[in-house]
Amino acid sequence: MEKLRIGIAGLGRLGKVHANNIANKIPNAKLVAACSIALPELTYAEKELGVTRTYSDYRKMLQDEDVDAVVVVTTSSEHCWQIAAALDAGKHVFSDKPLGVTLEECKMAQEAVERNPHLTFMLGFMRRSDPSYAYAKEKIDAGAIGTPYMVKATGIDPESAVEGSIRFAKTSGGIFLDMAIHDIDLMRWFLGAEATSVYALGTTFKHLEFKDAGDDETGVAIYQFENGAVGSIHVGRTAPHGYHVETEIIGTEGSIRVSPVPAKNLSVLYNGQGVLTECVENFGTRFDDAYRLEMEEFVDCVLSGRKPGVTVYDGTMSTRIGFATTKAWKTGQIVRI
Repeated sequence: MEKLRIGIAGLGRLGKVHANNIANKIPNAKLVAACSIALPELTYAEKELGVTRTYSDYRKMLQDEDVDAVVVVTTSSEHCWQIAAALDAGKHVFSDKPLGVTLEECKMAQEAVERNPHLTFMLGFMRRSDPSYAYAKEKIDAGAIGTPYMVKATGIDPESAVEGSIRFAKTSGGIFLDMAIHDIDLMRWFLGAEATSVYALGTTFKHLEFKDAGDDETGVAIYQFENGAVGSIHVGRTAPHGYHVETEIIGTEGSIRVSPVPAKNLSVLYNGQGVLTECVENFGTRFDDAYRLEMEEFVDCVLSGRKPGVTVYDGTMSTRIGFATTKAWKTGQIVRI
């Protein structure tokens, strides 16, 4: 079997997920190189994943002729130049979201993709690969709910992880750019249209440190789309019960709800405290299959010559909408996109 030889850049929490999938769960892929500025991450790659070629200099990894493709899981502000450098070095590229943290950066990545049309680029909007969301999209495309005209999305991180969110708040770009980008992409995907205006609000009741950082712990946004459809997003950082992600798509003939209860599994506990459903604790547990499936799709696209469904332009449009949402939140005005 032909194998795609992959080098990974970034081995933080999500980087380790991707690295383990490539090394152990995707038969037609091989993890041959790893790059990080953190020595413990390189040690992890060597000892836990058997990677023999490690780099602290990203450009040196790009010079490795045994690397066919690069997976970018670094800090968001580094994504676009690393995407462009890898494509220009003749490597196929998978990048985690977001595409970039400014529209200028996104344009840099777009131009690199356009001047290297023979190479595969895929952006990691992994919820499209999640079996439940993929099923919902299939049903919508088949007409099961008629014409979709509204998407309601909720994404709330667990209270147990709030200290990390507080530390990151000053450099996150604000709650909407930090947390809502997946939901923005899903709204575009399900409705088949682009957003034309947004109104957003934020509030903080529990952890005033978010306000001190110029951020909020909860945000709500309302969108109008070019085809007349509407969308709403509720994002937050203080779910007491676990990692809460749910989406409802409403159509003229029905609706679809994905994860109305963020259940850990199909078991229900009946005891003296009542009837209990345990919830997922973090994104890694909820989207474990999605991360593996999106990487399988990337590898298969490279080896077969197919183009991925998620493009560089999806990254740019979602970023554009995210910036407009942030502007609406900060100004209290409706913002045209």
